[in-house]
Amino acid sequence: MIFITAKFRVLPEHADRFPEIAGEFTQATRDEPGCLWFDWSRSLADPAEYVLVEAFRDGEAGAAHVQSEHFRKAQQTLPPYLAETPRIVNATVPQDDWSLLGEMAVPERD
Repeated sequence: MIFITAKFRVLPEHADRFPEIAGEFTQATRDEPGCLWFDWSRSLADPAEYVLVEAFRDGEAGAAHVQSEHFRKAQQTLPPYLAETPRIVNATVPQDDWSLLGEMAVPERD
């Protein structure tokens, strides 16, 4: 799978509304057949920073994502709300879901 993590620094006056601002793009991406997940989190240390964790089935699905109409639209609509260019880590990993974090294994509960 293609695994991507991106950090978005949002202008402070738009930070509380950013999930709504990115909502259409988020839902359209989640609806893509090759999207495994597309999840936003807000930083606890910096309320103007959002972290996007996304994964696509393979390179073909990732390419379809960046060539989609909603991606092109987001390239136009999201930057006016951002304080800087987002930063990204993009890697291909040989799995198709999250692995268990064995070092913090939780015993089965009744």
